[in-house]
Amino acid sequence: MQTLVQVFSTAGSSLREAIADDPRLERHAFVVSQEHKPGRQPGWLKLRSSQPDRRGAINVEWEGATHLLNCRIITKGGNRPNLIAGDFIEYLLARHRRRIQSILIVPR
Repeated sequence: MQTLVQVFSTAGSSLREAIADDPRLERHAFVVSQEHKPGRQPGWLKLRSSQPDRRGAINVEWEGATHLLNCRIITKGGNRPNLIAGDFIEYLLARHRRRIQSILIVPR
């Protein structure tokens, strides 16, 4: 199953890089499992939850021209994305609230 989370933010530096470089990311039970060419377009990163009951991955891409963070939450089999999606939204609002203008969640 796949769920798309789009985060519209204020102008500024890459929100994806802010997430990747966040020293408190592990406190919110997330780890960066892969990152592709930080500082280059298009850059992406893959997050995984460190909690055993949260399965799946979050692929994060930043579109600087539109200030849009595209996040695809991917789960396989019968795993539902609600737990990892909820944890990720909680993290975004806890750590990057000032930059967020709106969040759109699209189940697919």
